[in-house]
Amino acid sequence: MFRRKKKEEKTEGPPVAEAAAEEVSAEAPAAPMADALSQVSPGEATLEVAPTAAGSVATESNQASEVKASSRRGNRVQKVGIVSSDKMQKTVVVRVDRLVLHRKYRRYVRRTSRFMAHDDLGSSTGDRVRIVETRPLSTKKRWRVVEILQKAAK
Repeated sequence: MFRRKKKEEKTEGPPVAEAAAEEVSAEAPAAPMADALSQVSPGEATLEVAPTAAGSVATESNQASEVKASSRRGNRVQKVGIVSSDKMQKTVVVRVDRLVLHRKYRRYVRRTSRFMAHDDLGSSTGDRVRIVETRPLSTKKRWRVVEILQKAAK
């Protein structure tokens, strides 16, 4: 009843796959073009030479493979919260607050989630920390403390 409609996002210019198809079609006949596009990703279809800081020459395909290697695990979820308990060894409980719009009353309500996080940095109660998603370390522990953003006032 009170919901706003989302605006449609339009992309400007041709998509990357179409641009790669146009470049390949200028160089190769039509039949091998379909095979080439199915085997090569759009970022690797172009082979322009770009100089690097060291003065050596690197191709875009090399740069694309470096990007693929770094993003292989995907974007891990990061959250910022306050340490509410540090009574365990190498484990802290992090409280993450978020504001949620109440559906009926249209007011923001504070919701709190508690996460068990592995802590090698030695954070203490009251510290503001950034945690990142990781593989399961124990039954309830699936997060890791990456950095301490603000130490607690003592």
